[in-house]
Amino acid sequence: LAGINGLEAGQSLIIACSIIIHNSIEMNGALQAEHLFSMMCMILFVATTFGLLYYNWYPSSVFVGDTFTYFAGMTFAVVGILGHFSKTLMLFFIPQWINFLLSLPQLFGLIDCPRHRIPKYNEKDGKLHSSGNWTLLNAILTILGPQTEKSLAIITLSFQAMCCALAFYIRYELASYYY
Repeated sequence: LAGINGLEAGQSLIIACSIIIHNSIEMNGALQAEHLFSMMCMILFVATTFGLLYYNWYPSSVFVGDTFTYFAGMTFAVVGILGHFSKTLMLFFIPQWINFLLSLPQLFGLIDCPRHRIPKYNEKDGKLHSSGNWTLLNAILTILGPQTEKSLAIITLSFQAMCCALAFYIRYELASYYY
């Protein structure tokens, strides 16, 4: 789930803040040291990612590319595994799971899959329009109509935050039904 200014850094910031909240909730539990380690890593990650987001926000003067995305994913994996909350961590990635599921027909070649599947920019109205590809960004544009890059980023990041709130509800309210 990437391709517009501020999206990768913004999602990472929201997920990292959610991890810090989760660590704070679990700090008095049996895995206190593990959650403290995770929290220390995430506080540093939030500080650096906030700086990156400042320069990556529209109009961006910094391109994050794959390097930051891989680094963020690796950081989340490390704290989730070593902090013993990998299932909870996966809940924070609901938008990324939705994007993956939407993309499956193109990824498996059932539908033509171009190299770049990001929305198309229309110079006449200065907005992004759905490119017809099967991604979450294009789905948002199909449902809500054309958006500026900045507004699409805000909408997508708001969705990320709502999904993280849903993850907390699932983890702390519904988990007792499954365990």
